[in-house]
Formats: sequence, structure tokens, C-alpha cells
Amino acid sequence: MAAALAVLPAATADRAAGAAAQTAQTAQTDGTYRMTRSAEFAVAERQLTHSAVTYAPKAVPEGAGVTVRQRLDSDGMTVSLTVRGAEAGRTFGAHVHTRPCGPRPFDPGPHYQHVEDPVRPSGDPAYANPWNEVWLDLTTDARGTGTGTSRQTWRFRAGEARSVTLHQHATRTGRGEAGFAGERLACISVPFLPRGR
Repeated sequence: MAAALAVLPAATADRAAGAAAQTAQTAQTDGTYRMTRSAEFAVAERQLTHSAVTYAPKAVPEGAGVTVRQRLDSDGMTVSLTVRGAEAGRTFGAHVHTRPCGPRPFDPGPHYQHVEDPVRPSGDPAYANPWNEVWLDLTTDARGTGTGTSRQTWRFRAGEARSVTLHQHATRTGRGEAGFAGERLACISVPFLPRGR
């Protein structure tokens, strides 16, 4: 593994009632950039005071852990999502969304798309697919831990990818329902690195 050149900026914490969300951004000597965001889910309230919120505490309990990692390199990027302490033995759909989390499930906006569908919401598999969006579907083990990873040959536009949302079931791919994964169960706001690095 390459040594870190610098921390961009030093690791930061967003403190709210409950556990802090930790964010670290580093540049590596091999020319890659990495971002890691970790938090614990809190129940969504009228005024958002947490970086990670659950809208469905039975599936994603308060205090369950979440980590999002992003790695930029010369060929694109890799994004991964890990949850800990969620409902055991369950498959969750998960995607990068365009707005930060809020107190309501639809606050994170639509899925981020590299090439945007002119029709919203997007259900066209030409646009709503794992190569044009970042799909991070995962299945939890007996302890409620699971990881999903997406590799892309492109990077996010600055300020347009702002969160990761967990959904009710695996992401569908058929015409008219492509990208659909059911109700929004939980969300973590993420300061993704843009393509200009």
C-alpha cells in the first residue's frame, strides 16, 4: 500500500447528539485519493442533527454503524458501503443520491447518474443501471453486517453526489422499474470527492 502524502484536510468530525460522523480524506504517493466517512444511524427527526439517519428502525436500528469509502485513481473510482448492526440476513438496495440526508425519506433526491436521464424519475435501464449510477446493494450476515462495492470508469461531478441511501430490497433492472429498490430505509450524507482531483 502506498504511503499517505497528505490529509486533505485533517480528519474531521461532525458532532451531533449521539455519535460523531468521522471523515478522512488522503492523497497517496501513487496518485490516488481516498475518502472515508463513518457514522452511527440515529432516528430521523424534524430538524436533521445527524449525518446518518434511519427512517425504518426495525430494519436499520438506531446505533447501527455505516462506513462509505471512495477511492479515486487514474481509471475512475471505487465506492464501497458497509453496514453493521442492520437487520440480519436481509438484502438492501443502496445507491448514491444527489442531495444530503434530511428528516424525510425523499430528502436525498434521485440517484446520481453519470449521464442524466431527461425523464425523472428515471426507470429507463439505458440510464438507471449499475454502470451509469452507483449501486451498492448488499446482503447482511447473521450479525447484520454487509458490504456492497461499485467500480466506475468515471468520477462524480462536483457537488452533485451527496449521500448514500439504503432501500427496502435489491435494485430492479427491468424497463419501467430499473433502479427501483423500494422504500428508503436509511441515509448517510457523504462529502464525495469530485472528478477534478
